[in-house]
Amino acid sequence: MKAIVNQDNCIGCGLCAGDCPEVFELNGDKAQGKEIPAGKEDAAKNTAANCPVQAIEIVEVVK
Repeated sequence: MKAIVNQDNCIGCGLCAGDCPEVFELNGDKAQGKEIPAGKEDAAKNTAANCPVQAIEIVEVVK
C-alpha cells in the first residue's frame, strides 16, 4: 500500500506527518506520502480520513 497526497489540495497543515510520521512527511509546504510499512496500514487510513481537506488517498501497489 502507498499513501498519495494530492498536491493541489494539500494545505500543508502537517497533521498527517504528526499523526503518522512513518508514512507522511512535510516537503517544503506540502505533505508527501510514502510506501506504507507493514503494521501501519490502519494508522495511514485513519490519518487519511482525518485530513481536513481530504487530500490523501491510500492505494494498493500492484507488483
